[in-house]
Amino acid sequence: MPDTWNRSTATGKASGDGAVPDWARLTPAGERLLNAASELFYQQGIHAVGVDTIAESAGTTKKTLYDRFGSKDSLVAMYLQRRAERWKRFVEDHLNGQGTETGEGEAAGDARRVAGEDPPDGAVERVLKVLEALEVWSAHHSRGCAFVNAYAEIGGTGHPGLAIIRDEKEWTRALYARLLREAGLDDTTAQAIGVQLSLLHEGTVVVMTAGDQPDVFEHARVAARQLIAAATLPMIMNTYAFHMAGKSS
Repeated sequence: MPDTWNRSTATGKASGDGAVPDWARLTPAGERLLNAASELFYQQGIHAVGVDTIAESAGTTKKTLYDRFGSKDSLVAMYLQRRAERWKRFVEDHLNGQGTETGEGEAAGDARRVAGEDPPDGAVERVLKVLEALEVWSAHHSRGCAFVNAYAEIGGTGHPGLAIIRDEKEWTRALYARLLREAGLDDTTAQAIGVQLSLLHEGTVVVMTAGDQPDVFEHARVAARQLIAAATLPMIMNTYAFHMAGKSS
């Protein structure tokens, strides 16, 4: 049975079979084709790589490619889907690998905020670890963001990969906002600073590649700390006022 594209699994929506990613159900030939296409698309570009080149690189035929994926567009979408899933898992694993004791969740952040407590250093550091994960990932993916690169080629079309690209960018923004809420920021502030950090995140990748600036992540961390410090200053002032009020009572 052909490995066909299912848009619902690309956007993370549940389907009747449990929303298992399409790429996880590939045959061995389909897996070879996807692996070859992924490397070629990232290194050379989507439009520059034809199906003949992909089939030859995978050691199979163009007919097999169409039997497995239906079209080149579906293959591109599956490439983006798998890359997005791997990137998200990489970031979450990096965060969890640094210890979960400082990421108790949003409920703990709410409790600290209500009690007028400072955000713990570890909770703030977890926000910065997203940039750290990006730096590690980028060291092995030197051509920049695969999703931005793909958008430059398929943007403005009805390509099925566009939903995956937009979902990945929204996921990044939401991740920063979630970590900021866990650090104790209120939702409105976390959302606003999350947007700013995601812009810093995206710009860092561009400068690293197109700008050829080797110390860009060092500058990004400084800028991120400044954004977070400015956002948490009201919390610190509230804590100070809370303690002073306790002393005077």
